[in-house]
Amino acid sequence: MEQNEQYSIQQQLLALKQYFPEITETQYKQLEMLYPLYADWNAKINVISRKDIVNLYEHHVLHSLGILKMIRFKAGSEIMDIGTGGGFPGIPLAIMQPDVQFHLVDSIGKKIKVGQAVAEAIGLKNVTFRHCRAEEEKRLFDFVVSRAVMPLADLVKIARKNIRKEQQNSLPNGLICLKGGELQHEILPFRKQAVTLDLKDVFKEEFFETKKVVYVPL
Repeated sequence: MEQNEQYSIQQQLLALKQYFPEITETQYKQLEMLYPLYADWNAKINVISRKDIVNLYEHHVLHSLGILKMIRFKAGSEIMDIGTGGGFPGIPLAIMQPDVQFHLVDSIGKKIKVGQAVAEAIGLKNVTFRHCRAEEEKRLFDFVVSRAVMPLADLVKIARKNIRKEQQNSLPNGLICLKGGELQHEILPFRKQAVTLDLKDVFKEEFFETKKVVYVPL
């Protein structure tokens, strides 16, 4: 790793600690392991844009953890991550909330393989994986999370069948997704019930200027 690359990685890790001061030593070690693991896998299977791998912690890990600025899931909650790719937002969330179960689903087998390998390497015990289309997963969860995989209306349509009726969290069960750009039209059909958090109000980095967390109770 080049010196300036190493410096950038360290700065991004420091930012994570500033935004989440409660990170334990174990969690920090797990987070630290993500970069070499993803860089190695990325050379074989393109799960993150090759130009973007150096921004792993800011653009992928911290972005994923934006969900925790909307809600901290109660211990024992079960969360499904639709279209997880190589494990985002599921793996960072699972690191930060070891007492919550995460089920990561993707229709591309090789991406699931990367997520499984990374989770195993860092010793994550609270994640399961399934190679399938989200429409095929019939299990029930407290929340479905997702990161920019499809329009909000499509996500709502798919996620609805997976939301259990029993409530245990501070927000009613539903869909929480990470979105970017102009969202007015996407949110329009759900504007009465949707809650939006602007990540630029939470994270100071320029990357978050147009990024949002959108919650829709289902």
